[in-house]
Amino acid sequence: MKFISRINGPVVKAKGDDDFSVQDMVYVGKIRLIGEVISVDRDEATIQVYESTSGLMPGEPVETTGQPLSVYLAPGIIGNMFDGIQRPLEKLYEASGDFITRGQQFDNLDTEKKWHFIPVLQEGAKVSALSIFGEIPETGSVRHRVMIPMPLSGIASAADGVLEYVAPEGDYTITDCIAKVRGEKGDLREIQMLSRWPVRIPRPYAKRIGADEPLITGQRVIDTLFPLARGGTAAIPGSFGTGKTMTQHQLAQWCDADIIVYIGCGERGNEMTEVLEDFPGLKDPRNGRSLMERTVLIANTSNMPVAAREASIYTGITLAEYYRDMGYDVAIMADSTSRWAEALREISGRLEEMPAEEGFPAYLPSRLSEFYGRAGRIISYNDTKGSVSIIGAVSPQGGDFSEPVTQNTKRFVRCFWGLDRELAYARHYPAINWLTSYSEYIDDMSKWYNEKLGSDFLEMRAKMAKLLQEENDLMEIVKLVGADVMPEDQKLILEIGRVIRAGFLQQNAFHAVDTFVPLKKQYAMMSLILFLYERCADLTRMGVPVSVIKDTKFFDDCISMKYTIDNKDLSGIDRLREKFDKGIRELQKAYHDIKKQ
Repeated sequence: MKFISRINGPVVKAKGDDDFSVQDMVYVGKIRLIGEVISVDRDEATIQVYESTSGLMPGEPVETTGQPLSVYLAPGIIGNMFDGIQRPLEKLYEASGDFITRGQQFDNLDTEKKWHFIPVLQEGAKVSALSIFGEIPETGSVRHRVMIPMPLSGIASAADGVLEYVAPEGDYTITDCIAKVRGEKGDLREIQMLSRWPVRIPRPYAKRIGADEPLITGQRVIDTLFPLARGGTAAIPGSFGTGKTMTQHQLAQWCDADIIVYIGCGERGNEMTEVLEDFPGLKDPRNGRSLMERTVLIANTSNMPVAAREASIYTGITLAEYYRDMGYDVAIMADSTSRWAEALREISGRLEEMPAEEGFPAYLPSRLSEFYGRAGRIISYNDTKGSVSIIGAVSPQGGDFSEPVTQNTKRFVRCFWGLDRELAYARHYPAINWLTSYSEYIDDMSKWYNEKLGSDFLEMRAKMAKLLQEENDLMEIVKLVGADVMPEDQKLILEIGRVIRAGFLQQNAFHAVDTFVPLKKQYAMMSLILFLYERCADLTRMGVPVSVIKDTKFFDDCISMKYTIDNKDLSGIDRLREKFDKGIRELQKAYHDIKKQ
């Protein structure tokens, strides 16, 4: 056994005879705090402890479990709320009240609750790693597919065998034997619903496939201008008050992923409280059931131990990969990766490692790369298609996007939604700056857009982006000389830019119609705005002043269509197009007659 030799905040050093391995989970001290071995030097092990180390003394014992820090994988994950190392917060509250007592030991999942198991394979069937042999209705929204566990070696063929026994349909706990597999070497393995997987090791898959389908969010600025692919990675950087958490809540509610894993990593406790209060009352737009029936919450708030904050990201992604292997599309909301990086910085400082830029460890880029690299769309060993999409919030101090976490995150994500303080303070939601944001998935998904929406979608998107850029350039001139002295064609660009900003990019999360907008309506709205611009451009070339066009209220009608036209009935947009066309024809005729005189 090893004994504590030195304590430095969450970092503990232990010396003794026992063989410890890196990544082993250990129990530290007499009150058995959970920790993880992060380095071994001869007979001395360095451990990061996931609970407060106050009160620990040198000489107290350190006991190894001989296994890496792992998560429990079984029915009961969905709808639950865990801390950063998958301890159920409800049980912690029942045992210790409002503030978590150290050294609490619980089963990560309820081992006494019975689940209704329905077999889908018969005895004698050939199986391998991740073969689905049963189903469990875990919630009203999610059917849990029971799989043959993947060997910890990651070699799928090691689990090959024949199903000798399958439990009949009925109610079982997660520790009951529900199947027996005879291996190729003659060994008989008992299979439970419960399996484990180390959080720091990515779960293996058969094949990675292209991210060529969008993750539909219902937010126009995202779906049209900066779309995220299913199985893609996105970053939402923004300073305090710009709406990072609000945007992630909106995406969690409306994006068309099957399962949401929400990781509150180092954020304020009241933000997780807001999630807990709001989500159970929110309805899943696809089936009308509670949103919590497809959501997993991992709460590791800013007043919880800093080391557990570092582990919470890996806990969340491992749970997501488990459901991905069942064939589900999973979306991870990590709020915020900056707090996670700060936890790395603090632990690195305690370990007396050489700091890099702004005190962050030199291995910050590789850790970020490991995390975002676990996203992707895959074919599992059971031939199902699944995906993990990662949306990570970044909280740069003072909104400085040149700081290390934002810059390194940009290297590993292909979608960047930069939040703008000025837009947020002007109550423009979502406050995504259309000039600094980008998506690299557009070309990969062009075939999907052409097939589902129309071959002109990407062309119209490019026109809209160009108009926004031209409007921004003209605004610099307007600040100097005013809009009145501008040529009419430039006044029109300013006016149509206002229509795009207020009528298309800005969205009301509290409005029943505008909170979520299907892609077909987004396409129709964009088409109408560009139609209005082109017809008005014809008028200005005839010499019609923009002030006269404004008097027709066409621009205001275009802005208000996001509220007045129902998402399911787009005939109102066709009527608006006819109205604009008729009004513009009348103006053209009137000015043509004036010119004749």
